[in-house]
Amino acid sequence: MVLTRSQPTQARTRRRPTEGRRGLLARMPSWAPVLISIAVFLAAWQLLVTFGGISQLVLPSPLSVAEQVVIVTQQLFVGGFLAGQLWITVQEILLGFVLAVVVGVIVGIVVGLTSFGRRGIMPLFVLLDATPKIAFAPVFIAWFGFGIASKFLMAAFMSIFPIIVSTAQGVAAVEPDELKLFQSMKASRWDIFWKLRVHRALPYLFTGLKIAVVACLTGAVAAEFIGGGIGFGEQVRVAAARIALDRVFALIFFLSLLGLALFMSVAWLEKRLTFWNVRS
Repeated sequence: MVLTRSQPTQARTRRRPTEGRRGLLARMPSWAPVLISIAVFLAAWQLLVTFGGISQLVLPSPLSVAEQVVIVTQQLFVGGFLAGQLWITVQEILLGFVLAVVVGVIVGIVVGLTSFGRRGIMPLFVLLDATPKIAFAPVFIAWFGFGIASKFLMAAFMSIFPIIVSTAQGVAAVEPDELKLFQSMKASRWDIFWKLRVHRALPYLFTGLKIAVVACLTGAVAAEFIGGGIGFGEQVRVAAARIALDRVFALIFFLSLLGLALFMSVAWLEKRLTFWNVRS
């Protein structure tokens, strides 16, 4: 009996360190592991540059990148040259996104509700999406010039496909019983479309919009790389041409923040407009 009583005590004693570690991880904020991972990555990066014999021209250290981040931040806040270039890129993204939403939703509705759309229109967009869309940037620049028009049209072109697919899937996702219910209540085609199909399609649409808004950023920056002259992406190209990779990393950091802000804005709008949807 003595051995039988002592065994659970020993088991509890052995479990305490593990339970303590699990409790510590559970008490940590959700963002703490991310910060720890970033800190470890930056420390390894700095050690690699410092003791690995790698030239700063090939791989700048995190400290030099941080210095450039501070410099760029100062220029952005005081309304300097980079602030104007970033605003141009934002305009290109917003114009391209609005155009992609308008055209993509219209085409998606046609694809989702008509046989001609599914058989005649959708295969063309699938073919376009299967091509390397970045290769169309010189075409847009040749057609629409080196100004903002070619940039936001390229952004729309890069982002329209997920909007079409999500809209088509959403308007076609109506359950047969729901449709019969509306028909039994003598609802008009407009009521069925607006109150049933659009209501059902919104969560699908916002899934496509979150993908599309990031693709808009990619399209605008890619067009600036090739078209040159204006935009934040052009400043990345200029810095890379000067082999100022610390500046390149700093500018890419701010483009990443811009993409995150755009994504979070669409996600915030999704929660406001689809508050009834559990998934959002």
